[in-house]
This record gives sequence, structure tokens and C-alpha cells, in this order.
Amino acid sequence: MVRKAGGSVVPYVYDFAEGGRNSAELLGAKGASLAEMTRMGLPVPPGFTVTTEVCRVLRATGDLPEELAGQVAEHLSALEAAEGRRLGQVDDPLLLSVRSGAEFPPPGAAETVLDIGLNDLSVLGLAKEQGWGRERFAWDSYRRLVQMLGSTVLGVPPSLFEDVLQQVRDQHRVADDSGLDTCDLIRIVESFKDLVLERSGREFPQAPAEQLRQAILAAVTPLSAAWSRPDRSREDPAAGSDTAVTIQRMVFGNRGADSGSGVAYISGSATGGWGLDGVYLPNAQGEEVLSGSRDALPLQQLARLDPASFHRLRECAERLKDRYSDLCAVEFTIEKRVLWLLEARRQDPGG
Repeated sequence: MVRKAGGSVVPYVYDFAEGGRNSAELLGAKGASLAEMTRMGLPVPPGFTVTTEVCRVLRATGDLPEELAGQVAEHLSALEAAEGRRLGQVDDPLLLSVRSGAEFPPPGAAETVLDIGLNDLSVLGLAKEQGWGRERFAWDSYRRLVQMLGSTVLGVPPSLFEDVLQQVRDQHRVADDSGLDTCDLIRIVESFKDLVLERSGREFPQAPAEQLRQAILAAVTPLSAAWSRPDRSREDPAAGSDTAVTIQRMVFGNRGADSGSGVAYISGSATGGWGLDGVYLPNAQGEEVLSGSRDALPLQQLARLDPASFHRLRECAERLKDRYSDLCAVEFTIEKRVLWLLEARRQDPGG
């Protein structure tokens, strides 16, 4: 652990149960919202946040704090114990998401890697678990990991992965990835791994701990590097905002028709009432909703598809509205009709 001159420990990693809505400078906007929702008892996938202090150390020294690895390992061990699963175990592994999140996130700056922990062995173990569509789900998840880690961490242009996907879609005459079967996805994963090796000169990392390390480093590096640009505007808070990194247990919106992801927008009225608008995409992860790669449904359709989850979402949104005066959006995922909240976004201070 790091210690200040006076001997006190400097923590670089915080559990979601620590911090709150006023901790955005330390935990980033995403980490602060997750901490606040956890403290409120709302359904948040468990995890922890690497603080913005790591970004500041990296900017000042050119290296990550040497104590960071041990602190991440300590929090990961606690998460594994609570979940009863380990990162990298072959059968039903614990899988993680890694997302960057500054106090004032610059547009397009967020780094996201989903399904960390899958490799050539654990994907087979995940595919053997009981349940409808489990084999396709496992390979679809592995495809997402190789694609996101390859583009975010290993520098492969995202368009090259999309070209591979489009070729397979065209061959089968399907509009999107939901029309591809397990064999198609296995073929895509192997093509993606070949692409990673060809373009980066490195094999796709099979060790889950190395996947996690590389994803954390990629998440904190871009904004730290931005501070060295001579044209950086010191008056623009977004341009100079250090980033934190949230690490969470994965929840899956791509597990069939009873799962999905969406964004709910809080709206007010002249009479003082409030409403809930937004979008919902069945059998999809949140990145598909945010990217617009598939046509989403109006949020009100969720009330027909899954009334219980819609009612729960509205209850959570009302509690968050009462807690945040400037709340504008709630990102969520539904996994097998169980609602999970991924972020409560506040109004952009610039507008």
C-alpha cells in the first residue's frame, strides 16, 4: 500500500460501497453514481473503482503506482469471494467489465471492455452451462471481448472488426449479429484473433489477469496523455479531467428475449410531475444501444415485454430523481428479467 509522508495509506481503489455522488473528482462521474446507488440499496452489479489519482500519478511519473496491482488484486479477491466464482475459472467463470469515467467525460473518450475473463478454455466451460441458447451466448460474449480488447487496448482499427462481421452477415443475408448462429460466432472469434495478431503483432491475451491489467492501463492512458498536448485548453474542464476506471461483475443483456439494455430519460412537466422516456433494445448489451448499431424500441414497450422490470425501473428512477436535482438519464440492463442499474447520469455542466 502507498503511504503518505505522515504514514497514512493512500488508497488507489475504492469499493462501490465507499464514496458517493459528491466523489466524482476522485471516482469519476460513473464511479460516483455507482457508489451513490449502492449506498441507496439500488440494484448495482458489485465492483470497485480505480481512482483518478492513478491518472495523476501516471501523468507525473510516466508509470502506474507500483502499489496499484496489489490493491486491485485485493478488491478482486473480495469480489470473487462474494460471488463464489473466480476470474479465469474454466466452468462458469466470473466475468468483468472495465469502463473509464472522468468527472466531466469528454465526448467519445470512454474506453469500454466487456467480458474480461473469457479465453479459449473458459468459453467452452461457459457454453456447457445449462440454459437455452447458452452456447451461442458464450461465443457471442467471447466475440465481444476480442473485438473490444483488440480495438481499445491493442490498437486494431474498429472498422476492421466491423468488416469481418459485415462479410459474415452478408453471406447469411442477415441485418445484424442477432441473425448469426454459434458456428458463425466461433468462426468470427477465430478471425478476430487472427486480425489482432496480424495488426498488433501480439497474440490475443489468454490470461484473464493480463486482460484486466491491459484494460485498466488503456482506460487511464488516453486522458493522461492528453495533458501533454500543447493545444489543450486549460479552461475546458472536460479536456483536463483525469479518468477513473470502474470494474464490475458482468451482467448480460444478450441472454435472450427476456434480457436487454436501455437508457431511461427523466423528464419533467410544467405541472411539477415527471415522466420516463427513453429506449430499450432486447437481447443486447448497452454499447449496442449507445452506438445505435441496432434499432431500439421506445422505452414504453418494456412495460409490455417485461412489466415487472419496467415497474422496478420506474421505482428506481423516482428514488434517483428525488436524490439528484439534475438527474437526466439512467443506463440499465435486464438479465433474465432481473433489473440492474449501470449509471445515473447528471446534467452536463456545459448545457
